[in-house]
Amino acid sequence: MTESPTRNRIDPAMIDSRPKRRPDWIKVRAPSGETYDQLHSLMRRKELHTVCEEAGCPNMGECWGSGTATFLMLGDVCTRSCRFCDINHGRPETLDWLEPERVAQAVKAMELKHAVITSVNRDERRDGGAPIFAAVIRRIHQLHIGCSVEVLIPDFKGSLEALKIVMDARPEILNHNVETVPSLFKHVQPQDHYEWSESVLRNAKMLDSEVLTKSGIMVGLGETMEEIKAVMRDLQSWGVDILTIGQYLQPSRQHLPIARYYTLDEFAELKRYGEEIGFRWVESAPLVRSSYHAAEQVRALSRIHQA
Repeated sequence: MTESPTRNRIDPAMIDSRPKRRPDWIKVRAPSGETYDQLHSLMRRKELHTVCEEAGCPNMGECWGSGTATFLMLGDVCTRSCRFCDINHGRPETLDWLEPERVAQAVKAMELKHAVITSVNRDERRDGGAPIFAAVIRRIHQLHIGCSVEVLIPDFKGSLEALKIVMDARPEILNHNVETVPSLFKHVQPQDHYEWSESVLRNAKMLDSEVLTKSGIMVGLGETMEEIKAVMRDLQSWGVDILTIGQYLQPSRQHLPIARYYTLDEFAELKRYGEEIGFRWVESAPLVRSSYHAAEQVRALSRIHQA
């Protein structure tokens, strides 16, 4: 693990908790439109959750309006209490083993070419809910032939056994977000460990060298540019192909405050740096989130891989 410099890093305790005025370059379109309404109705009929809704994603209007959504599995209550996340946390209900079929049916009904599946953490289970991920990957491949599947998975506490369950189902993209820099890990996501994230991403490539791996970072929590670039070098050394970088936006006053807003030039600098050190694809902009432009990524990189 790279030791990230802490010089000039903002002390989280000194950050003003009052919401900051968003700069002009951050504009979120309100969800609307016929396609959005149809998708919302479909999700409710099939009793499905999306991370778009649960986490208050700023791109929900754009993505839902174009008929794309990220499915949230394993329930809607997380066993961890990350301080940036708006998903409910507490004691979850038992796993719903019919959920993979409902998700696959929704993917087919939406005629998706690329499905993104994520979940809450289920730390009460030794396998972290990995069999549900495996089931939905296989069922989508069976039911909707030609649709690629991206899974955004928890760290499974670094368990190789749980990861192997997912990898054996052959997702096209294996995604796991580090979210922030090592010096802020315990402040931002108290129950997580940087080493668990490293284990997931390194071992995914070890288990299947052909799978595309992906990770994401939030900025604006008090880290320095030097720390971000150090994490980027770590991720590249772990074999990560795709990197997403976006601005942290405070969901409510109860969540971590924004230390500062990064400029468009700074996002452009991080994109250039990521490409220079060897990432195959870098998305870096204020409203970029993990599944933003995911379909474009898998289509482009699949063509590259086949060339």
